[in-house]
Amino acid sequence: MIIRTALPSDSTAIFGLIRGLAEYERELDQVESTEESIAAALFGESAIVFAHVAEIEGVVVGVALWFRNFSTWTGRAGIYLEDLFVLPEHRGAGVGTALLKALAAVCVERGYGRFQWSVLDWNEPAINFYRSIGAKPLEDWSIFGLDRDALEAFAGR
Repeated sequence: MIIRTALPSDSTAIFGLIRGLAEYERELDQVESTEESIAAALFGESAIVFAHVAEIEGVVVGVALWFRNFSTWTGRAGIYLEDLFVLPEHRGAGVGTALLKALAAVCVERGYGRFQWSVLDWNEPAINFYRSIGAKPLEDWSIFGLDRDALEAFAGR
């Protein structure tokens, strides 16, 4: 297994993994992104997100898609993991662990103060996996957000 920074040539595989994650989370109908929009976000002139991939025998079998965040408490950047997905047939072989370790190493090497992500309440396999590597839920915090309709309404449009 090879864990590496994603390349533009990985765009098709990454988009396929994103769709696989959406299907697993029962939200495939919510995917509005395209292979092109993901490629632009990752590799375009104004790239805003990063990815590491897991490759086995030349095939991309997992992805960790992330971006930098910032903590005013620590005064340092961190990593927010947007998506972690491993093809079902490769789960349990250490692929997810290897991807997370690669991002943890990025945090350490760059002096980042945090490595965070969200997990769906019903996703017990993921929750158990995250606990097994020493991650813990943030106490007293809830995630809030505005979806497209609420965002447009709030913005007054």
